[in-house]
Amino acid sequence: MKKQVFNGIVEICQTHAGRLCWAMGQLEVKKPITAQTIQHLTDNDFAIFDQFIARFSKLQDAMGAKLLPAVIELTHEEGELTTFIDKLNRLEKMGAITSADQWLMLREMRNQFSHDDPDDPEIQAALLNKYFNMAEQLLLALDLVLLFSKKYS
Repeated sequence: MKKQVFNGIVEICQTHAGRLCWAMGQLEVKKPITAQTIQHLTDNDFAIFDQFIARFSKLQDAMGAKLLPAVIELTHEEGELTTFIDKLNRLEKMGAITSADQWLMLREMRNQFSHDDPDDPEIQAALLNKYFNMAEQLLLALDLVLLFSKKYS
């Protein structure tokens, strides 16, 4: 893989991460999120939550579809890795990610974003608090992958 292509993928991930961090910073004053918090959100607050959700999803997608496969390519790992879980297991074994299971949880969280929009403020609050925790894990995963990839790029 050409260094320029890899750097382009990294730049995309860092853009999503930066915007995710911005949204998290804007929402920090709302934590911990409660049902009452949900009921008093402004339109601006909802727009920031939308940014948070969109950037989490885009970062997780970019990492899963582009960055992680690019890291495997950079390492010139031998063997056929046909399934995504095979790739995750190899990345975990190499130390590029903390855990294949954690990555699958992050991917599941991204899928929940697109399907969960409960009307109950208690459920919304619980999910948003969980999303914040998962976003922090996603950002840490990005940092680890980038640190690992520096050995090969």
